[in-house]
Amino acid sequence: MHGAVLQKIDLWLRAHEEELIENTCKLLRYPSIEMPAESGAPFGRPVKDALDFMLDLSRSNGMKIRNIENYVGWAEFGEGKPLIMSLGHLDVVPVGPGWKHDPFGAAIDNGYIYARGAVDDKGPTMASFYAMRAIKECLGPINVRFRSVFGCNEESGFKCVEKYNQEDEAPTFGIAPDSDWPLVHAEKGIADFDISAPLIKGELELLSIEGGDRTNIVIDKCRAVLSIEETGKTLLEELMNDHWDKNIDIEWLDDRKFIVTSYGKAAHGSTPYYGDSAAIRLFKFLKEICPVTQAEQYTHLLDLCDISGSGMGIQGNDDLSRLTSNVGIIKSNESDIIFTMNIRYPVTWSGSDIKTKCEKYLSNHYLGYKLNCIRDSKPLYFSQEDPMVKAILSAYEYQAGGKSKPKVMGGGTYARAVPNTVSIGTGWEGDGEPHETDERIRAKNLRRLSMYYAHILINLAYLALENKK
Repeated sequence: MHGAVLQKIDLWLRAHEEELIENTCKLLRYPSIEMPAESGAPFGRPVKDALDFMLDLSRSNGMKIRNIENYVGWAEFGEGKPLIMSLGHLDVVPVGPGWKHDPFGAAIDNGYIYARGAVDDKGPTMASFYAMRAIKECLGPINVRFRSVFGCNEESGFKCVEKYNQEDEAPTFGIAPDSDWPLVHAEKGIADFDISAPLIKGELELLSIEGGDRTNIVIDKCRAVLSIEETGKTLLEELMNDHWDKNIDIEWLDDRKFIVTSYGKAAHGSTPYYGDSAAIRLFKFLKEICPVTQAEQYTHLLDLCDISGSGMGIQGNDDLSRLTSNVGIIKSNESDIIFTMNIRYPVTWSGSDIKTKCEKYLSNHYLGYKLNCIRDSKPLYFSQEDPMVKAILSAYEYQAGGKSKPKVMGGGTYARAVPNTVSIGTGWEGDGEPHETDERIRAKNLRRLSMYYAHILINLAYLALENKK
């Protein structure tokens, strides 16, 4: 349909490929993890610096820009009422241990760029920006505006898009390059539950516990301090010596008090089965070494962390999706353990319903456990027959050379917070997983991403013009 324009865009992107890779690496070198707010930087200085970089790059390439109080910024070109938007984010999750390259060094190794944010979401955001640049240079006059949005708080609150929605206009059609191909037409609901459980007293006493930085990351290190009565110490040491899990370390502090540290593997909270929860490892260990009289109490802690949600009584599925649960943060105070559970629930369910089910289950099965729902983001759903869905799918199939179907996912993107928007893919096989150690993207895939994005944006632009007639 737009063959000549697509050919021109392809040639333009090929001519600017080295520049695209170079600017992606520059952006990845900003350590844009959310930090405490400071003057003019609501999410910390590194995030603001990354935003400044993108806005300066946009201005230097002839685009109109707007910075909304350093919460979010955008670059735009074109004229007319229809607005076609791409929403990416510049903030990233913490890095965790075990990286083979500097997580903010953007080293290129065997054709891959290694950095936090390579696939989530700085790499795709830059690729989308270059798609916009290519359209600007190659499409010619069209009565549509194209806008590239740079969010700053996607990973920990969506305050950036909340600010955008308060201050600016919704798109006619939008994409969030932050998920899977060909597009995601349904995103599961996301609820964060804080559950408090009493610290365990008795022969094996749990004094404190801590693990995790963000609710949407599988815990890769967890640490607990315990004490044992003298009568049980000999048996405990025998059990420790025979324990099978080599990812558990023990350190004695004195004759009765000791530290247990467990190690796992980080993964995105929407797919906890791809990770290895250090919290689950720790509770399995404590369940094995505890006296028989305390087995039920330690079993409850382990069951609570089950990724199906069965330990909270909320497991289940609908025709499109299944509930998953990730214990993202564990901490304790003088009397309680506080679990922050990141729950991804089916697209036809409601957060209030699972909250009620969880409260009922806890009261019936666990003594002293309490629930506080601290956040609930409703599911997103578009029919596969929706014209926007069809336009995106058409562009993807043209570029990929084959048929495909929209997907459902547990991750949450800007699409659920901005009207008329769905999320789309960020890479291909071989590219790293979001939130994991050694996150990476193949350098050559950046140009390919830009080409896919450009075609999708053009299809949406013409759909907007057709709807206007």
